[in-house]
Amino acid sequence: QVQLVESGGGLVQPGGSLRLSCAASGFTFSNYAMMWVRQAPGKGLEWVSVINSDGGRPSYADSVEGQFTISRDNAKNMLYLQIHSLRPADTALYYCAKFSTHDLYDYPECPSLPSCYRHLGLWGQGTLVIVSS
Repeated sequence: QVQLVESGGGLVQPGGSLRLSCAASGFTFSNYAMMWVRQAPGKGLEWVSVINSDGGRPSYADSVEGQFTISRDNAKNMLYLQIHSLRPADTALYYCAKFSTHDLYDYPECPSLPSCYRHLGLWGQGTLVIVSS
């Protein structure tokens, strides 16, 4: 079955850390670039980080630069998002999503423009992160 399954979310105090995981199955994970996207309550989608199929050229939204670290383990079919110094503004449903290409920079609008999302062919169900004291 072709799917992405996120895990690792939860309730965390401000200043805490989490590592989100995304398990891929049913396709050749190492062939595809990946993205983490979040959706805060009552708000739209916000891309937070991307990475190419070989783990190269990671990139971050300005809002999370220096706070989030994306990585992948192609041998284990896993994508990760390490988050430090969590703030209430980071409260959101976090999704991992698969590009239709190995190099997301093939698409000039990626990763920054909303039109980039049309190149994401597979999404997970999301994992909820709540940052609160």
